[in-house]
Amino acid sequence: MKTLILATAAALTGSAAFADDHMAPMVEAMDQSVANGVVSAEKVTTTANGWLVVHRTDAEMKPGPVVGYAPLRAGETMDVAAILTEEVAPGDMLMLMIHGEEGGMTTGGFEYTLGAKEDGPIRVDGNLVMATITAQ
Repeated sequence: MKTLILATAAALTGSAAFADDHMAPMVEAMDQSVANGVVSAEKVTTTANGWLVVHRTDAEMKPGPVVGYAPLRAGETMDVAAILTEEVAPGDMLMLMIHGEEGGMTTGGFEYTLGAKEDGPIRVDGNLVMATITAQ
């Protein structure tokens, strides 16, 4: 009986690891107040460590300058909060996007600038992984 329990536990642990390795990257976020200087995503899923990056955007839906970021760990993370580094006004559109941790000079330091490859955005099937919100 003890062997069966250990084998079952090992099988379940392996299944959880398999599921973590095969989760599709995604960002879930809603329109929210920015009065406290923070923008949050309800849930972020990513396959590798990286960054949740807050870009300005507009009706054209192109990523603009970075106005905040927060580190991400691989897997599913709930309530990811990025401190804003610039003033954001109610009505401003923001794009919360997953960026990787590749290509930079240091690990754990956000090095991206608009258009750079260092710590750049990840893509799934050629599409950016992001959610767009309106600051309240």
